Amino acid sequence: MGAVTDKITEEIASLRVEETAPGLAQVAVSLAESIDAADGPTGKANAARELRAVMNDLRKLAPVETKGDAVDDILGDREERRAKLHALPAAGE
Repeated sequence: MGAVTDKITEEIASLRVEETAPGLAQVAVSLAESIDAADGPTGKANAARELRAVMNDLRKLAPVETKGDAVDDILGDREERRAKLHALPAAGE
């Protein structure tokens, strides 16, 4: 694979869209391969323009990633403390 194909394949994997849009993902890989194999600048530019449009569509289809913030961290700590408390034997057992 070429450099563009490698990067596009990595991005598609990180977006996790292969299951929801397998055809569109394959089109993106095919366009990337065309860019890697193109000899002339016109062919490369045309494939790059189409690849950019396809990748924009794939990015829109990607599931929203939830990243933890301070509130999520506090809630996670609270759940851990509660789980530890429930795991302790009760007094008198």
